[in-house]
Amino acid sequence: MDAGLKRELEAKVHAGERLTREDGIALYESDDLAWLGGLAHEVRTRKNGDAVHFNVNRHLNMTNVCTASCAYCSFQRKPGEKDAYTMRIEEAVRLAKAMENDNLTELHIVNGLHPTLPWRYYPRSLRELKKALPNVSLKAFTATEIHHFETISGLSASEILDELIDAGLESLTGGGAEIFDWEVRQHIVDHRTHWEDWSRIHRLAHEKGLKTPCTMLYGHIEEPRHRVDHVLRLRELQDETGGFQVFIPLRYQHDFVDMQDGKVRNKLQARTTMASGAEALKTFAVSRLLFDNIPHVKVFWVMHGVQTAQLALQHGADDMDGSVVEYKITHDADNYGTPNKLTRDDLLELIRDAGFRPVERNTRYETIREYPGPDPERREAPQPMRV
Repeated sequence: MDAGLKRELEAKVHAGERLTREDGIALYESDDLAWLGGLAHEVRTRKNGDAVHFNVNRHLNMTNVCTASCAYCSFQRKPGEKDAYTMRIEEAVRLAKAMENDNLTELHIVNGLHPTLPWRYYPRSLRELKKALPNVSLKAFTATEIHHFETISGLSASEILDELIDAGLESLTGGGAEIFDWEVRQHIVDHRTHWEDWSRIHRLAHEKGLKTPCTMLYGHIEEPRHRVDHVLRLRELQDETGGFQVFIPLRYQHDFVDMQDGKVRNKLQARTTMASGAEALKTFAVSRLLFDNIPHVKVFWVMHGVQTAQLALQHGADDMDGSVVEYKITHDADNYGTPNKLTRDDLLELIRDAGFRPVERNTRYETIREYPGPDPERREAPQPMRV
């Protein structure tokens, strides 16, 4: 990067000035990861101090049957396939109830777009889950699922959200975003929910008082300019609604092996390589620098591996996704060593080992408990980058 441009970008960041599309592309073109990480760390420290947030959550996928065949997805199954499944509501409640002893605070629910399940299945499932776990927040359904519910119910998204909120919904999930630019999206997504409907549904959710996450799937056939475009669309929507709490970069996964039937469902991997650790850290850093209006950036350790997740905390991230026990959407794809489970104690150790102070939160990012940071008396205790 030209030294003059570097100084100009540094000055903008130090002054808290909003970065432009051209700035974002220039940052991606820089090969100075330490410099990028330092700038992003300055911004995350300005917003969140030395805290790293986490929550104790579990993922529940009630069906993997899906009408779509998105090019990157290893989770979906078609009706009649050997390992296709759809849970009865009673079974979902039983599984969720079994998680209660882990002191979880959030249940994260994402499903396939099932072709025949009736609309009533979904609000009823939330009501029963909330009845069984009254102190657990329900973060459920992507904007793509809400759009699907419009189709199968004949109701508007506004009416659907009202009923789901009445049944116990506290937040949508951020999925279905992938990459919004049609140049890329037309090759990776096989459903009808694109930027116009995704943004419409999150806008409605924000109007109704829900706070939601937003995501980006990176590291496949997109280019850095597509990532910048994606972030700027979300930034503009956040200017309008203020309803996004956190941005989550999700690393695209190759379908290394499907343990169930030996099929490779990922249609992109023959012409893609997964993002390297350095590319992941650059994506976190540039995202943190561009998102001046979203308070948190989360690293989902399941998709990045534990060590890269720790490094992401030095490159703009301030939230480490919770103690997932089973995450089928990724583990149906990868076979490269991410654990199935991290306990609360595991997360505390990982955060401290990265040099930060753990803060347990709930779905609304309200603090549940603050924990001590690294022991300053330990000579080998890690410390965050100085800013």
